[in-house]
Amino acid sequence: MKNRSILLIYTGGTIGMKQDPDTLALVPFNFDQIEEEVPELKKFGCRIDSYSFDPVIDSSDVVPQFWVELAELIHKNYDKYDGFVVLHGTDTMSYSASALSFMLENLEKPVVFTGSQLPIGMLRTDGKENLISSIEIAAAKNAEGHAMVPEVCIYFESYLYRGNRTTKYNAENFRAFRSANYPVLAEVGIHIKYNVSCIRYPEVWGRPLVVNKELDTGVAVLKIYPGITGNIVDAVVDTPGIRAVIIETFGSGNAPTSKWFVDSIKRAVSKGLIILNVTQCQAGSVDMDAYATGVALKKVGVVSGYDSTFEAALLKLFFLMGHFSDNEDVKLYLGRNLRGEISI
Repeated sequence: MKNRSILLIYTGGTIGMKQDPDTLALVPFNFDQIEEEVPELKKFGCRIDSYSFDPVIDSSDVVPQFWVELAELIHKNYDKYDGFVVLHGTDTMSYSASALSFMLENLEKPVVFTGSQLPIGMLRTDGKENLISSIEIAAAKNAEGHAMVPEVCIYFESYLYRGNRTTKYNAENFRAFRSANYPVLAEVGIHIKYNVSCIRYPEVWGRPLVVNKELDTGVAVLKIYPGITGNIVDAVVDTPGIRAVIIETFGSGNAPTSKWFVDSIKRAVSKGLIILNVTQCQAGSVDMDAYATGVALKKVGVVSGYDSTFEAALLKLFFLMGHFSDNEDVKLYLGRNLRGEISI
């Protein structure tokens, strides 16, 4: 790792907290003194610089402008560092990792999100191992001198995941994230075992990083459930100012076949809305050809989300709608695998 450099970006979250000895309250610590909190970092042969957002934010308060600022920060420092480690609260980490995966085009360096379930200053913290392994992964290069994992990733509790394939599924366990529909990119034990066949590498190296800052958040969400009524569906699809609705359906993309429901969705499509079908299941894919209920949706113009997570589907819509003013163009690109977010 000699002569390599990592930028450690603290945005907020549990990992950057320590207990005040007098009040016992959790307060953010000064990241300029990160080596005092994690002295193991001194053993790395690479340079580790840090940057802290001011003010730091709780991840529940994340908004699109935050993603723009984070992407701009990485862009500004892109040529100075071999990789980036982003310390972030776990609640919306999957959203932020998905956002950055679409915003950072031609990415050739690792952007590794990590955090912890317990503050780094606590005795039983998971934060130290998450931080140390994330830095090692961000600095790793292959025999050709290229980054081992030139992707936006999440590292947590011994596993490296593609960021836009993750969902936070456990609020209490140290293993807070899962990637149900895609293999892990690396597994950390005594050695770091990289799953090279599953990592996305550039077709051509050396292209400049492009930051896509335009995000259109005009998306509503409709979760299907037994007993849902027409006034609920109509209230969602008639929300002023939206361009798209994500419908969270049962199983492989199924929803009620009642005439009133199909007519409501058909009406939404006819007035130009994008209706994107994402399954409520943690694992598996939407297949609107499998059952009559899915076929009915497909016939009226609903678009498949395939095996996308909800987080990736939402941020893909934000990105594409910010990029294209015509919803037909958005629909076209929803069916394409842009950043490894779907398996087609």
